[in-house]
Amino acid sequence: MARVTANGVDLHVQRLPARPRPDTAPPTVVFLHGAFIDSLASYYFTLAPDFAAAGFDTVMYDLRGHGRSERPRTGYTLEDFSADLDELLDQLGIHHPVHLVGNSFGGTLALDFAAHRPDRTASVVVVESGPATPQWASAMSGALHETTEARPPEEALDWFVTQYGSISSTRSGDPQHDAHIARLGRAAGTLISSTTIATDIHSGRTLTDDQLRELSCPVLLINGSEGLVAEQAAWLEDLLPRCEVAVVPGQKHSVLVEASDEVCDLALEWISAHEGMSGRKAGAR
Repeated sequence: MARVTANGVDLHVQRLPARPRPDTAPPTVVFLHGAFIDSLASYYFTLAPDFAAAGFDTVMYDLRGHGRSERPRTGYTLEDFSADLDELLDQLGIHHPVHLVGNSFGGTLALDFAAHRPDRTASVVVVESGPATPQWASAMSGALHETTEARPPEEALDWFVTQYGSISSTRSGDPQHDAHIARLGRAAGTLISSTTIATDIHSGRTLTDDQLRELSCPVLLINGSEGLVAEQAAWLEDLLPRCEVAVVPGQKHSVLVEASDEVCDLALEWISAHEGMSGRKAGAR
Protein backbone atom coordinates (compact mmCIF):
# COMPACT_ATOMS: atom_id res chain seq x y z
CA MET A 1 0.00 0.00 0.00
CA ALA A 2 1.19 3.52 -0.77
CA ARG A 3 0.02 7.07 -0.20
CA VAL A 4 0.63 9.35 -3.17
CA THR A 5 -0.26 13.04 -3.37
CA ALA A 6 -1.52 13.88 -6.85
CA ASN A 7 -3.26 17.08 -7.92
CA GLY A 8 -3.30 18.16 -4.27
CA VAL A 9 -5.16 15.04 -3.04
CA ASP A 10 -3.76 12.18 -0.95
CA LEU A 11 -4.56 8.97 -2.84
CA HIS A 12 -4.47 5.37 -1.65
CA VAL A 13 -2.58 3.32 -4.25
CA GLN A 14 -1.99 -0.42 -4.61
CA ARG A 15 0.58 -1.65 -7.12
CA LEU A 16 1.13 -5.31 -7.93
CA PRO A 17 4.52 -6.09 -9.47
CA ALA A 18 4.54 -7.85 -12.81
CA ARG A 19 5.84 -11.35 -13.24
CA PRO A 20 9.44 -10.83 -14.39
CA ARG A 21 9.91 -10.52 -18.15
CA PRO A 22 13.49 -11.02 -19.39
CA ASP A 23 13.07 -9.14 -22.64
CA THR A 24 11.48 -5.74 -21.93
CA ALA A 25 10.00 -3.61 -19.18
CA PRO A 26 6.43 -4.65 -18.38
CA PRO A 27 3.52 -2.67 -19.83
CA THR A 28 1.30 -0.91 -17.30
CA VAL A 29 -2.41 -1.37 -16.69
CA VAL A 30 -4.27 1.17 -14.53
CA PHE A 31 -7.62 0.11 -13.08
CA LEU A 32 -10.30 2.76 -12.47
CA HIS A 33 -13.27 1.89 -10.26
CA GLY A 34 -16.82 3.24 -10.25
CA ALA A 35 -18.27 6.16 -8.31
CA PHE A 36 -20.07 6.40 -4.96
CA ILE A 37 -20.15 2.72 -3.89
CA ASP A 38 -16.90 1.40 -5.34
CA SER A 39 -13.19 1.24 -4.51
CA LEU A 40 -10.01 -0.37 -5.79
CA ALA A 41 -11.02 -3.55 -3.94
CA SER A 42 -13.26 -4.42 -6.91
CA TYR A 43 -10.09 -5.05 -8.90
CA TYR A 44 -7.75 -6.20 -6.12
CA PHE A 45 -9.89 -9.30 -5.60
CA THR A 46 -10.75 -9.93 -9.26
CA LEU A 47 -8.71 -8.83 -12.28
CA ALA A 48 -5.49 -7.35 -10.89
CA PRO A 49 -3.69 -10.51 -9.67
CA ASP A 50 -4.17 -12.20 -13.04
CA PHE A 51 -2.78 -9.19 -14.90
CA ALA A 52 0.29 -9.09 -12.64
CA ALA A 53 0.81 -12.83 -13.14
CA ALA A 54 0.58 -12.31 -16.90
CA GLY A 55 3.45 -9.80 -16.83
CA PHE A 56 1.70 -6.45 -16.44
CA ASP A 57 2.68 -3.71 -14.01
CA THR A 58 -0.68 -3.36 -12.27
CA VAL A 59 -1.83 -0.08 -10.67
CA MET A 60 -5.03 0.48 -8.68
CA TYR A 61 -6.05 3.50 -6.65
CA ASP A 62 -9.08 4.79 -4.78
CA LEU A 63 -10.53 7.79 -6.59
CA ARG A 64 -10.67 11.01 -4.58
CA GLY A 65 -13.40 10.77 -1.96
CA HIS A 66 -13.55 6.98 -2.17
CA GLY A 67 -12.08 4.11 -0.21
CA ARG A 68 -9.00 5.14 1.73
CA SER A 69 -8.19 8.20 -0.37
CA GLU A 70 -8.60 11.74 0.92
CA ARG A 71 -12.11 13.19 0.76
CA PRO A 72 -11.89 16.89 -0.14
CA ARG A 73 -15.07 18.89 0.26
CA THR A 74 -15.13 20.01 -3.39
CA GLY A 75 -13.54 19.10 -6.72
CA TYR A 76 -15.43 16.15 -8.21
CA THR A 77 -15.80 17.06 -11.88
CA LEU A 78 -14.50 14.74 -14.57
CA GLU A 79 -11.64 17.20 -15.10
CA ASP A 80 -10.61 16.78 -11.45
CA PHE A 81 -10.58 12.98 -11.65
CA SER A 82 -8.70 13.05 -14.94
CA ALA A 83 -6.11 15.50 -13.58
CA ASP A 84 -5.61 13.19 -10.57
CA LEU A 85 -4.77 10.32 -12.90
CA ASP A 86 -2.44 12.44 -15.01
CA GLU A 87 -0.37 13.56 -12.03
CA LEU A 88 -0.53 10.15 -10.35
CA LEU A 89 1.26 8.65 -13.35
CA ASP A 90 3.95 11.32 -12.99
CA GLN A 91 4.33 10.67 -9.27
CA LEU A 92 4.67 6.93 -9.89
CA GLY A 93 7.31 7.53 -12.56
CA ILE A 94 5.14 6.03 -15.32
CA HIS A 95 5.89 7.99 -18.48
CA HIS A 96 4.97 5.45 -21.14
CA PRO A 97 1.40 5.03 -22.46
CA VAL A 98 -0.76 2.88 -20.18
CA HIS A 99 -3.73 0.58 -20.67
CA LEU A 100 -6.80 1.79 -18.80
CA VAL A 101 -9.51 -0.54 -17.47
CA GLY A 102 -12.54 1.34 -16.17
CA ASN A 103 -15.72 0.03 -14.56
CA SER A 104 -18.93 2.12 -14.66
CA PHE A 105 -17.86 5.73 -13.92
CA GLY A 106 -14.27 4.50 -14.16
CA GLY A 107 -14.95 3.72 -17.82
CA THR A 108 -16.27 7.22 -18.36
CA LEU A 109 -13.10 8.57 -16.75
CA ALA A 110 -10.91 6.31 -18.90
CA LEU A 111 -12.49 7.56 -22.11
CA ASP A 112 -12.18 11.18 -20.99
CA PHE A 113 -8.51 10.68 -20.18
CA ALA A 114 -7.86 8.94 -23.49
CA ALA A 115 -9.51 11.79 -25.40
CA HIS A 116 -7.52 14.50 -23.64
CA ARG A 117 -4.24 12.64 -23.09
CA PRO A 118 -3.88 10.32 -26.10
CA ASP A 119 -0.11 10.44 -25.65
CA ARG A 120 -0.48 8.63 -22.30
CA THR A 121 -3.09 6.06 -23.35
CA ALA A 122 -2.25 2.76 -25.04
CA SER A 123 -5.77 1.32 -24.95
CA VAL A 124 -9.02 1.44 -23.01
CA VAL A 125 -11.26 -1.34 -21.67
CA VAL A 126 -14.67 -0.05 -20.61
CA VAL A 127 -16.88 -2.26 -18.43
CA GLU A 128 -20.60 -1.38 -18.52
CA SER A 129 -20.04 2.28 -19.27
CA GLY A 130 -19.54 4.90 -21.94
CA PRO A 131 -18.29 8.45 -22.50
CA ALA A 132 -19.41 11.61 -20.76
CA THR A 133 -21.87 12.96 -23.31
CA PRO A 134 -24.52 15.62 -22.66
CA GLN A 135 -27.05 12.76 -22.46
CA TRP A 136 -24.89 11.03 -19.83
CA ALA A 137 -24.67 14.24 -17.79
CA SER A 138 -28.44 14.69 -17.90
CA ALA A 139 -29.09 11.09 -16.82
CA MET A 140 -26.54 11.34 -14.00
CA SER A 141 -28.09 14.60 -12.83
CA GLY A 142 -31.56 13.05 -12.75
CA ALA A 143 -30.42 9.97 -10.81
CA LEU A 144 -28.61 12.06 -8.22
CA HIS A 145 -31.63 14.33 -7.85
CA GLU A 146 -33.66 11.24 -6.95
CA THR A 147 -31.11 10.33 -4.30
CA THR A 148 -30.44 13.73 -2.75
CA GLU A 149 -33.51 15.90 -3.25
CA ALA A 150 -36.59 13.99 -4.32
CA ARG A 151 -37.02 11.96 -1.12
CA PRO A 152 -36.46 12.43 2.62
CA PRO A 153 -32.98 11.45 3.84
CA GLU A 154 -34.38 8.56 5.88
CA GLU A 155 -35.76 7.04 2.65
CA ALA A 156 -32.63 7.56 0.55
CA LEU A 157 -30.89 4.39 1.72
CA ASP A 158 -33.91 2.18 0.99
CA TRP A 159 -34.19 3.75 -2.45
CA PHE A 160 -30.51 3.16 -3.13
CA VAL A 161 -30.69 -0.49 -2.10
CA THR A 162 -33.68 -1.00 -4.41
CA GLN A 163 -31.90 0.68 -7.33
CA TYR A 164 -28.69 -1.27 -6.80
CA GLY A 165 -30.63 -4.49 -6.66
CA SER A 166 -32.11 -3.73 -10.06
CA ILE A 167 -28.65 -3.51 -11.68
CA SER A 168 -27.22 -6.52 -9.85
CA SER A 169 -27.44 -10.07 -11.14
CA THR A 170 -27.24 -11.39 -7.58
CA ARG A 171 -30.60 -12.18 -6.07
CA SER A 172 -31.66 -10.02 -3.16
CA GLY A 173 -33.09 -11.67 -0.07
CA ASP A 174 -29.77 -13.14 1.00
CA PRO A 175 -29.16 -11.46 4.41
CA GLN A 176 -25.39 -11.32 3.86
CA HIS A 177 -25.77 -9.79 0.40
CA ASP A 178 -28.38 -7.27 1.51
CA ALA A 179 -26.26 -6.25 4.51
CA HIS A 180 -23.36 -5.62 2.14
CA ILE A 181 -25.57 -3.44 -0.07
CA ALA A 182 -26.74 -1.51 2.99
CA ARG A 183 -23.11 -0.81 3.94
CA LEU A 184 -22.45 0.46 0.41
CA GLY A 185 -25.50 2.68 0.68
CA ARG A 186 -24.34 4.22 3.94
CA ALA A 187 -20.88 4.88 2.48
CA ALA A 188 -22.40 6.51 -0.59
CA GLY A 189 -24.68 8.61 1.58
CA THR A 190 -21.74 9.88 3.63
CA LEU A 191 -19.81 10.80 0.49
CA ILE A 192 -22.78 12.65 -0.97
CA SER A 193 -23.65 14.50 2.23
CA SER A 194 -20.08 15.57 3.03
CA THR A 195 -18.93 16.72 -0.43
CA THR A 196 -20.15 18.45 -3.58
CA ILE A 197 -19.87 15.27 -5.68
CA ALA A 198 -23.62 15.11 -6.35
CA THR A 199 -23.51 18.49 -8.12
CA ASP A 200 -19.96 18.31 -9.50
CA ILE A 201 -19.79 14.92 -11.16
CA HIS A 202 -22.25 15.69 -13.96
CA SER A 203 -21.28 19.37 -14.31
CA GLY A 204 -17.88 19.00 -15.93
CA ARG A 205 -16.79 18.68 -19.52
CA THR A 206 -18.41 16.29 -21.97
CA LEU A 207 -17.15 14.73 -25.19
CA THR A 208 -18.54 15.59 -28.61
CA ASP A 209 -19.04 13.11 -31.43
CA ASP A 210 -16.07 14.68 -33.23
CA GLN A 211 -13.82 14.15 -30.21
CA LEU A 212 -14.90 10.53 -30.00
CA ARG A 213 -14.22 10.00 -33.71
CA GLU A 214 -10.66 11.24 -33.11
CA LEU A 215 -10.04 8.73 -30.31
CA SER A 216 -7.21 6.80 -31.92
CA CYS A 217 -6.42 4.16 -29.29
CA PRO A 218 -8.17 0.76 -29.38
CA VAL A 219 -11.26 0.46 -27.16
CA LEU A 220 -12.96 -2.69 -25.88
CA LEU A 221 -16.48 -2.40 -24.47
CA ILE A 222 -17.46 -5.22 -22.09
CA ASN A 223 -21.16 -5.25 -21.26
CA GLY A 224 -23.65 -7.47 -19.51
CA SER A 225 -26.33 -8.76 -21.86
CA GLU A 226 -28.93 -7.26 -19.52
CA GLY A 227 -26.89 -4.19 -18.55
CA LEU A 228 -27.48 -0.48 -18.91
CA VAL A 229 -25.50 0.41 -22.03
CA ALA A 230 -26.36 -2.10 -24.77
CA GLU A 231 -27.89 0.48 -27.12
CA GLN A 232 -25.06 2.94 -26.53
CA ALA A 233 -22.49 0.23 -27.28
CA ALA A 234 -23.76 -0.18 -30.84
CA TRP A 235 -23.51 3.58 -31.38
CA LEU A 236 -19.98 3.70 -29.99
CA GLU A 237 -18.86 0.74 -32.09
CA ASP A 238 -19.86 2.69 -35.20
CA LEU A 239 -18.42 5.99 -33.97
CA LEU A 240 -15.04 5.02 -32.52
CA PRO A 241 -12.41 4.19 -35.14
CA ARG A 242 -10.96 1.17 -33.26
CA CYS A 243 -13.72 -0.31 -31.14
CA GLU A 244 -14.86 -3.85 -30.32
CA VAL A 245 -17.77 -4.99 -28.16
CA ALA A 246 -17.92 -8.10 -25.97
CA VAL A 247 -21.07 -9.22 -24.17
CA VAL A 248 -21.26 -11.40 -21.05
CA PRO A 249 -24.55 -13.36 -21.20
CA GLY A 250 -27.00 -13.18 -18.30
CA GLN A 251 -25.27 -10.28 -16.56
CA LYS A 252 -26.42 -6.81 -15.59
CA HIS A 253 -24.45 -3.65 -14.71
CA SER A 254 -22.49 -5.34 -11.92
CA VAL A 255 -20.80 -7.72 -14.36
CA LEU A 256 -17.26 -6.94 -13.10
CA VAL A 257 -17.78 -8.42 -9.63
CA GLU A 258 -20.47 -10.97 -10.50
CA ALA A 259 -18.76 -12.47 -13.57
CA SER A 260 -15.16 -11.53 -12.86
CA ASP A 261 -13.69 -14.66 -14.51
CA GLU A 262 -15.36 -13.85 -17.81
CA VAL A 263 -14.45 -10.16 -17.64
CA CYS A 264 -10.84 -11.02 -16.78
CA ASP A 265 -10.56 -13.43 -19.71
CA LEU A 266 -11.88 -10.84 -22.14
CA ALA A 267 -9.80 -7.91 -20.86
CA LEU A 268 -6.55 -9.84 -20.42
CA GLU A 269 -6.68 -11.57 -23.80
CA TRP A 270 -7.53 -8.30 -25.55
CA ILE A 271 -4.85 -6.15 -23.88
CA SER A 272 -2.27 -8.93 -24.26
CA ALA A 273 -3.02 -9.09 -27.97
CA HIS A 274 -2.47 -5.34 -28.31
CA GLU A 275 0.86 -5.69 -26.50
CA GLY A 276 1.92 -8.69 -28.57
CA MET A 277 1.91 -10.81 -25.40
CA SER A 278 0.43 -14.23 -24.79
CA GLY A 279 -2.44 -13.81 -22.33
CA ARG A 280 -3.83 -16.70 -20.30
CA LYS A 281 -6.44 -18.78 -22.03
CA ALA A 282 -10.07 -18.39 -21.12
CA GLY A 283 -11.09 -20.66 -18.27
CA ALA A 284 -7.51 -21.16 -17.08
CA ARG A 285 -8.25 -20.25 -13.47
